[in-house]
Amino acid sequence: MRKGRLRGVAAVAMCFVCAAFAYALTRLPVFAGEGYEFSSGTSSSAHIERTDAPFSYKLFHAVAGESARFSGDVCAQLIASYRAEVLFCEEACGVTNYYCFSPLLGAGILLDGRQVNLHIAVDGGQTAAGTPVIFGGF
Repeated sequence: MRKGRLRGVAAVAMCFVCAAFAYALTRLPVFAGEGYEFSSGTSSSAHIERTDAPFSYKLFHAVAGESARFSGDVCAQLIASYRAEVLFCEEACGVTNYYCFSPLLGAGILLDGRQVNLHIAVDGGQTAAGTPVIFGGF
């Protein structure tokens, strides 16, 4: 009888461990770049938080979007790694913005009548990538 209870407690404990591990996996940062930023609050641009520990921040805070910076022009690599389709581009002040949809990311937002969930900005010297878009400027 005592062995049965112990097994039951162990099974419940393992369920909690598995659930915690699954939750932690959903909180992994999307990008591997530097200068990580999260947008949070009631709207995705309500508050921008910069952090050097994106996993820890995302584990304990609700986020509406996230972005990171990369050295050089890594736009093509990002598009390929996220299997993204470039929906439209725009250029302003020497920065080229690519608005994309990736089947590997969440639903995104509607921009220009299209569902965008990956935004990449390139100025030659660096690249920024954000999901659903880059908030806080580049």
